[in-house]
Amino acid sequence: MTTDTRASLKRNSHVVSQGPDRAAARAMLRAVGLSDDDMDKPFVAVANLASDVTPCNVHLDRLAQKAKQGVWDGGSVPFLFGTITISDGISMGTEGMKASLVSREVIADSIETVTFGESMDGLIVVAACDKNMPGAMMAMARLNVPSLFVYGGAILPGNYMGRDINIQDMFEAVGAYSQGKLTLDELYGMERVACPGEGACSGMFTANTMSSAIEAMGMSLPGAASIPAVDPRNEDMAHRAGAVLYKMLENDIKPRDIMTREAFENAITVVLAMGGSTNAVLHLLAIAHEAGVELHIDDFDRLSRSTPYITDLRPGGRFVMSDVDKSGGLPVLMNELLRAGLLHPDVLTITGKTLAENLAEFDTLPDSRVIYPVSEARSPTGGLVILKGNLAPEGAVMKVAGTKHLQHDGPARVFDGERAAFNAVTSGEVKSGDVVIIRYEGPKGGPGMQEMLAVTGAIMGAGLGEDTLLITDGRFSGATRGPMIGHVAPEAAVGGVIALVEDGDRIVMDVETRELSVRVPDEELARRRDHWTPPRSNYTTGVMAKYAKLVSSASEGAVTG
Repeated sequence: MTTDTRASLKRNSHVVSQGPDRAAARAMLRAVGLSDDDMDKPFVAVANLASDVTPCNVHLDRLAQKAKQGVWDGGSVPFLFGTITISDGISMGTEGMKASLVSREVIADSIETVTFGESMDGLIVVAACDKNMPGAMMAMARLNVPSLFVYGGAILPGNYMGRDINIQDMFEAVGAYSQGKLTLDELYGMERVACPGEGACSGMFTANTMSSAIEAMGMSLPGAASIPAVDPRNEDMAHRAGAVLYKMLENDIKPRDIMTREAFENAITVVLAMGGSTNAVLHLLAIAHEAGVELHIDDFDRLSRSTPYITDLRPGGRFVMSDVDKSGGLPVLMNELLRAGLLHPDVLTITGKTLAENLAEFDTLPDSRVIYPVSEARSPTGGLVILKGNLAPEGAVMKVAGTKHLQHDGPARVFDGERAAFNAVTSGEVKSGDVVIIRYEGPKGGPGMQEMLAVTGAIMGAGLGEDTLLITDGRFSGATRGPMIGHVAPEAAVGGVIALVEDGDRIVMDVETRELSVRVPDEELARRRDHWTPPRSNYTTGVMAKYAKLVSSASEGAVTG
């Protein structure tokens, strides 16, 4: 590679490193270790989401250093920088959980700010937790410089008395303990072994859902999504990223060349086939918004009607992401979907090859245990559905993977906030057949649309999970299972019908007809609206207040720009 050829790849960074007028900038660059030769190489940002606040990210420094070395070895100059993360599993059930979705925007903004501000030619993001991943993809879509994603991998399951357990079991154990179904010693015993080390939560929860969606979209290396965090193959993937990124620079392959509507449909189809997290709806809508791709909440339901559910993964099944890896990884599932004509084969990926060309390098067949053939699908339709009705005219999201409770008609139990509902469940006030309504937890109302895993775990642990419905304008952890409906839009804080529901109102849900309604006459709802006033926000300054002022509806991805 000649100096002139390398310099031609400096589509952005030439403004800081070329010409006599940039002598001061080069002096600064020399201070961080650059040589004369380095000034003619492309500059690549390496965003490192490492953090001690969560096991998902505690090991990412190791991978970021491998990615940095890969960039050097690949012929570019790496610039490593850090940004934030929030641990949902630790903050769940506290006021701090409201910052989780807000962090997605902060992460996207911070990666964009550094990469744009320092005139980088390319971008690699090393991340592993729920909001890191969509935040990274949103930044890539905004910047539209050659970019790729490196996943930190999932945690291995823990083992308690011969049974594999994970963080999902801990939240459900709290509910079981509250009902006297588990002793304190058993609860503490589980706590000590549930999370045995580094990595993102092990099931088909939000992190692994998004790693799968990103690989399906063509924005990470083939086969990377399922590798456990402790597996040294992750280090190889991180190192290889540098050479792949250089090829992207040479061929001028940018995120928006890859993130087409067809690529988003592939990602959605994979999420549906795996019984992925409801958060995927929120995040893929947000990423599409940043990429300028027209994607709507109804697209998820349209694809769900024709996508078979072909995995047996927690929270709705038996296995975790490391089992997917043992079964051949995501390419096995994607090849099965491709053979069934359910994926777009000709979309471009970061390798410069099409999706079909990448998948042709993998020939393992489904094991009919973790991953099923389409001909033996666990369900002929996907793991997520979009419900509508007078309670959610813009839509609400329900995960049907792992639940047989597809119809409900019961009385509302209304709570203005998650904590009050949690206390009602653990104290035994919520009864079989009730419809628990948790409102004022939407993007604006929370603010921040916090997850409800503490409540859903308590409901399951209390033995109410098969016949008690939960409906919220907030959202759920990917570890949630059972008949739980989130993202109700419009939300209560902006006067959505969910704000008008009263205790005892009859709530009807039907997955077959996609209905979610409150059986109250329009005239009565109008009367209630006349007496409704929006609540005062708990936050009038700072990041939470700014977020509440800017954020859009959950049905549009809860974006802020």
